[in-house]
Amino acid sequence: MQEAAKTADMLAQYGISVILDYGVEGNVSEEAFNHAVEEFIKAIDYASEEKNIPFVSLKITGFGRFDLLEKINSGEQLDAEEQQEWERVTNRVDHVCRRAAEKNVMVLIDAEESWIQIPVDAIADKMMSVYNKGKVVVFNTFQMYRHDRFKFLRESYFKAKEQGYFLGAKIVRGAYMEKERQRAEEMNYPSPIQIEKIDTDLDYDIAVLFGLKHIEDMALFIGTHNEKSCLKAIEAMGIFKIKAEHPHIYFSQLYGMSDNISFNLASHHYQVSKYLPYGPVEDVMPYLMRRAQENTSVAGQTSRELALIKTELKRRKLA
Repeated sequence: MQEAAKTADMLAQYGISVILDYGVEGNVSEEAFNHAVEEFIKAIDYASEEKNIPFVSLKITGFGRFDLLEKINSGEQLDAEEQQEWERVTNRVDHVCRRAAEKNVMVLIDAEESWIQIPVDAIADKMMSVYNKGKVVVFNTFQMYRHDRFKFLRESYFKAKEQGYFLGAKIVRGAYMEKERQRAEEMNYPSPIQIEKIDTDLDYDIAVLFGLKHIEDMALFIGTHNEKSCLKAIEAMGIFKIKAEHPHIYFSQLYGMSDNISFNLASHHYQVSKYLPYGPVEDVMPYLMRRAQENTSVAGQTSRELALIKTELKRRKLA
């Protein structure tokens, strides 16, 4: 975590904050799940002492078995032992969110595969209903490459408004597209994925617009490496007369990617955070490999960014 702190200090010089992303998931033992809670508590306590670390990010698969989540998602009846196990999962997440609320640190609950997303949404909704009263602590993630997620975003907003808490909405395109399509084909059920990329892009921008329209009742985390989506969000903020520094609006990119977007947004006083994975090497490397495989939507971006950097260097030499 000390190395992450150095990176956070460096980014702070440019007005960019950090999301601590403890890169551990997919464990199967109760001991590992309990240890994850301890690590997140440490991260929250540390972040609370650093002005430049407003977020921690977590995956529910870091706190409970994938197979258990899949069984809940399918609607199968849990036996008594499994029900107790599910309660332990919920209690672990609650423990982390409670500490975050006490320490004024925000929690981003990542999306998962569609066949375990229902219990993830259930936990996120429960945490928001408890800790998002008066301020936003917990965010759920909405993957717009799924054709049902904008509808679910709207339903989540009106549910939160009716029940008297803020919705925290992290809007992303998504990271499991190939896996989702392959599973749907192999198991012969309708794919949850948008037919064309343009449909994902459209739903993404509509979701951001929806969040901006209701920004006084919710918080919006705009997670994207897409320049056009960022520009559309900025244009909409101008039309709605929303200030760049609005406390309910955050932009984000992965650390080491799309720096041209991050640094330009920050230079114009928008709130920008970089995802910064950390943790034991033996745990984080498989996590990063999965992220690389899943995020094929940004394939080819490295060469494009290198070209942008070279152009910027030339401009500065001429300035």
